[in-house]
Amino acid sequence: MLLKRLTEASGVSGNEKEVRDIILGEIKDFVDDVKVDRLGNIIAYKKGKDNPKKLMITAHMDEVGLMIIDIDDTGLLKFTTVGGIDKRILVSKPVLVGKDKVLGVIGAKPIHLQKREEWQKALEIEQLYIDIGVNSKAEAEKLVSIGDYVAFDSQYIEFGDNLVKAKALDNRVGCSLLIDLVKEIRDINFYAVFTVMEEVGLVGAGPAAFAVEPDLSIILEGTLCYDIPKLDSHLIPTHLNKGPAISLIDRTTLFDIEFRKKLTEIAENNNIPYQFRKSSMGGNDSGKIHTSKEGSITSTISVPCRNIHSPTSVMSKEDYKNTYKLLKAILFEYEKGEL
Repeated sequence: MLLKRLTEASGVSGNEKEVRDIILGEIKDFVDDVKVDRLGNIIAYKKGKDNPKKLMITAHMDEVGLMIIDIDDTGLLKFTTVGGIDKRILVSKPVLVGKDKVLGVIGAKPIHLQKREEWQKALEIEQLYIDIGVNSKAEAEKLVSIGDYVAFDSQYIEFGDNLVKAKALDNRVGCSLLIDLVKEIRDINFYAVFTVMEEVGLVGAGPAAFAVEPDLSIILEGTLCYDIPKLDSHLIPTHLNKGPAISLIDRTTLFDIEFRKKLTEIAENNNIPYQFRKSSMGGNDSGKIHTSKEGSITSTISVPCRNIHSPTSVMSKEDYKNTYKLLKAILFEYEKGEL
């Protein structure tokens, strides 16, 4: 299954090659032109009927993770974070280190040895280490190096009522949707762009948009979901099983009102459930795309994901299906010149 392959691949920001290779293999026979730019973005073009507006649909390939910054005398690895990770989720998590995917476990001082005040707050990154099962620095250096990337070791699992548990749903879910579109859509002009290093500052999006010069851009994402009981409704950014989430505002973009209205009308006319992403927290590639060159009108459409930026993110397959339905409906309206 494509989403399983994408989420189980390692692709921490700046080290997206494994994910990029999967995507290139999937789309190469379905596009008229494809290139990889200097940063590692994939810029693919599907040729179809002429349209006065140039449309770009994007999804970022990278995920949050870690990087090795030191190896101590006993062979334990010290690390820093790559992208936004809640340090509270790190202790005891299995990880894969380096290109050979050496198995490791994130460890810390046992709770029995912690002082009482240490119980009351999350341990700092400096207090954690990765154990790869060796006893010396020399042994560790045979397996890993300073600068190696570290990804969470987490399998794709379907469970419960049509739910999925996986790492990197932000944003392999967007990559999977875009690949599906590239394979299915015929005779419609659009650019499919898979970007790098979104999680460390939207790095790839600006150069990609500069190269394409889109009039309209749709950014596909996996976004935060926090639909817990006893929380005021306005504090819940998105819900599972309520359809794709269309962004209003985030830290990097005030999304175009008219474009958003057109997308919601398309959803309503096609009986596709949707919701608004209510939080202004976070950001995505739109932040660089909408200001590139002469600018681009943007909208972000996301699949809600619980436990985002963790090894155990959760999404609904029904939300995935409805997001894909909306994207196809949008493309058909674009083909008619209605966007």
